[in-house]
Amino acid sequence: ELGWPESIPYLDRPPSPLEFYREWVSPNKPCIIRNAISHWPALKKWTSAYLREVVGPKVVSVAVTPNGYADAVFQDRFVMPEERQMPFMDFLDIVEKKVTSPNVFYVQKQCSNLTEEFPELVCDVQPDIPWMSEALGKKPDAVNFWLGESAAVTSLHKDHYENLYCVVSGEKCFLLHPPSDRPFIPYELYQPATYHVSEDGSFEIVDEKTAEKVPWIPLDPLNPDLELYPEYAQAKPLQCTVKAGEMLYLPSLWFHHVQQSHGCIAVNFWYDMEYDIKYSYYQLLDCLTKTVKMR
Repeated sequence: ELGWPESIPYLDRPPSPLEFYREWVSPNKPCIIRNAISHWPALKKWTSAYLREVVGPKVVSVAVTPNGYADAVFQDRFVMPEERQMPFMDFLDIVEKKVTSPNVFYVQKQCSNLTEEFPELVCDVQPDIPWMSEALGKKPDAVNFWLGESAAVTSLHKDHYENLYCVVSGEKCFLLHPPSDRPFIPYELYQPATYHVSEDGSFEIVDEKTAEKVPWIPLDPLNPDLELYPEYAQAKPLQCTVKAGEMLYLPSLWFHHVQQSHGCIAVNFWYDMEYDIKYSYYQLLDCLTKTVKMR
């Protein structure tokens, strides 16, 4: 009824800035754009051998978990990954299965890690997407580099960013919910905690005792517990697969759950959203949902 598509539409070329803002950003609608990054050298250059040569022994941040779920609800906690500093080549050994580990490894640090930790690779992509920067009148807040195992899953959440998600190799599977599905998506407050590795190599969950509780979504959209969360049956997820060379425009405040093929490499650009009428509508919907559940 709000005009959301039943499937994610494809564009065969990058749009003009005005066209993109008018047709996609302003109505807050996702799309997959082909031929937007076909000029990137990374599409051909970013082999494992090349990454070893260019980044190699450099120590980088890697998220390590026992189950593949970083930043997710587990055992009634919002559990963050162990942030391990390790040589990038050692991480590649694990991804290529030259070294076996019972744990799940994912380069996923989201503080503009491409520019901060992998500046050697920026020349193979772009520091921003020019037509998006012109459409929004700003540069991206962050440019992130993603590489990990297929067991690494991103739990259902939303961001306050206009997100251009570019897959360089492999593929990403997105499950999306529009912001209007907020009344059907459960949020609860959780004690934040972090995975820590014990001396015997096992993981323990350590509470961040001074931190405030975190609102997060406990539901797994791939296997929802409808007895516990019956409202979710009314939600209408959209699913899409973003393949190498394709770009997903993921609008601000859309809920998303992400899986990937093994060794998938991606780069995404986060542009801060405008806190306009769309944001006000979402905040109203969020407050009404909370009020109804308290009654």
